[in-house]
Amino acid sequence: MPLPSFLRLLLLAALWGGSFLLMRVAAPVLGALPTAFVRVLLGAAGLGLLLLVLRLRPRFGGKLGATLVLGVVNSGIPFLMFAMAARSLPAGYSAILNATTPLMGVLIGALAFGERITAARVGGVVLGMAGVAVLAQAGPVALTPEVLGGMAACLVATACYGLAGFLTRRWVTERGGLDSRIVALGSQMGAVLVLVPVVAWELLRQPAAATAWLTAPAPVWGALLGLGLLCTALAYVLYFRLIADVGPLKALTVTFLIPLFGVAWGWLLLGEPATWAHGAGGGLIGAALWLVLRPVPAAPVALQGAR
Repeated sequence: MPLPSFLRLLLLAALWGGSFLLMRVAAPVLGALPTAFVRVLLGAAGLGLLLLVLRLRPRFGGKLGATLVLGVVNSGIPFLMFAMAARSLPAGYSAILNATTPLMGVLIGALAFGERITAARVGGVVLGMAGVAVLAQAGPVALTPEVLGGMAACLVATACYGLAGFLTRRWVTERGGLDSRIVALGSQMGAVLVLVPVVAWELLRQPAAATAWLTAPAPVWGALLGLGLLCTALAYVLYFRLIADVGPLKALTVTFLIPLFGVAWGWLLLGEPATWAHGAGGGLIGAALWLVLRPVPAAPVALQGAR
């Protein structure tokens, strides 16, 4: 991998690993729903501004509906789930659980999209689930119902990420494709649209929640700005640039680095403990990812005799 691409990969991992730290700051104060909503709203605004600066018109070529629905699956639901998890889980936990995304992709691809599944990939799924179990059983956080609920929310989010990849291929790529920055903008718009009525209902039901927004301390708003502009808008730009430069498989190796940064940021800035459970659980998930992401050998072609 060229040095510029490698540096982009490290920056992307640092941003996405840091998103769990920022959610850990914002979600306990504002709640999961407002945190997710402001994140996608700022992400959409940042991407819209980027397209304006680049003078790139957002032409969707008849695929606007598809990108909006993709936003619900790829951003709206996952961001809400991770924000819910941030109320009870340390940032390092969420970052490590996020690494199960390719494992979810293997399961969803085999069950719903006819993807080829190999013994190595099955072994990867088993190892990945073992890593989650080690993290749950031996980690520094007691297994209360809230913690288990947070872990379940993380797994729902990664299942959505796994599903979104196949939907993107079917609804966008196989139908002529779109500029990746336009797909990113459309997806954030879809996430905003699906969360608007939910946020409005929440504010009507609990008007005091609006006061929490207005009186939130500066670090909380700083965390929200970082989530939306850096960990969403800028991160999408870096990710799609990586896909263009080195291909999707190498770009996906960012998944290996996110847990490292997630645990490191939580330890450095929030004082969260880093224990052997992080290393053991993360190591098992890392081995699982290697099994899942390594290239599948092509099936041998039978040679026909001369006629």
